[in-house]
Amino acid sequence: MINNVTLVGRLTKDPDLRYTANGTGVATFTLAINRNFTNQAGEREADFVQCVIWRKPAETLANYARKGTLLGVTGRIQTRSYDNQQGQRVYVTEVVAESFQLLESKATSEQRQSTQPSQSNQQANRQNYNEPVSSGFPSDGDMPVGSTLDISDDDLPF
Repeated sequence: MINNVTLVGRLTKDPDLRYTANGTGVATFTLAINRNFTNQAGEREADFVQCVIWRKPAETLANYARKGTLLGVTGRIQTRSYDNQQGQRVYVTEVVAESFQLLESKATSEQRQSTQPSQSNQQANRQNYNEPVSSGFPSDGDMPVGSTLDISDDDLPF
């Protein structure tokens, strides 16, 4: 049987790190994952996926990831159930993360969190990513052989 999940999304809030009675770290978090299509109103919807990660990776995630952090997660889907205080059976489906990857630099994450662009700025940024890759760069015929482009990390869209 195969049960593998790979997700890329943004944290909806800071990870919640707790410890079990025997000292094992466990962090819960929710990833907001944009859908690849728009609804009838032309808006992009998102799925909110509940995740849990255990032990040392849980502590690392809690130390380095914050609300809005772009995160890649690999793991498996797990379903469990429990009885709530009213005696009703509650079923939970979540992703048990085995590993994660921070997908943006710390500087980019801090800049995004401190500036929080307005809706009009977000629309302008979205339009910029739809331009051809070659816009603003010299064509092959304009560059002498063996020369290099001076591009900083801030100039890259990813």
